[in-house]
Amino acid sequence: MNKELLKKEFPLLMLIFAFGGIFGFIYEEIFYRFDLGEWVKRGTTFGPWIPIYGFGGILILGLTYKVRKNPFLVFLLATVASGILELATGWVVLKVFGVRLWDYNEEILNWGNIGGFVCARSVLFFGAAGVFLRFLVVPVFEKIEKKMSRKAWLLLCYIPAGLFALDIVISLICKAVG
Repeated sequence: MNKELLKKEFPLLMLIFAFGGIFGFIYEEIFYRFDLGEWVKRGTTFGPWIPIYGFGGILILGLTYKVRKNPFLVFLLATVASGILELATGWVVLKVFGVRLWDYNEEILNWGNIGGFVCARSVLFFGAAGVFLRFLVVPVFEKIEKKMSRKAWLLLCYIPAGLFALDIVISLICKAVG
């Protein structure tokens, strides 16, 4: 993306960051309800969002921008990028902080598992979610943007993203102190 396009699209990226985090939280709450048989609070933040999904949404949008009209290429790029993000994040967090945030070795439907950090089910779901994001969520957000004043649009984009980012920082500080 060039600088002018990034400036125009930055508010949308912030909204996608918040949307992705909330979408991921809901997905994990439902998945783990089936996997564990009970409701458990997922994620490392206080709020109803999971950071890796927010960052993954931004990554998918950036990587699929030039192929945004081709659902198959969006799916392929989203699948590969999500798998790399998940594998790298899980491995780095474990090696640097000694914390394992997820382990596919202990979950249902974990075929294609690589070290418990990534599995085929997860990356295929993330690929499908990337198509959902690119072809349904983004167009809906763009229609909403056209119907709102610029100020209202910016508030809609920055307030949830700001709360999410603040929650990430506060959660990290609380975990470091406590």
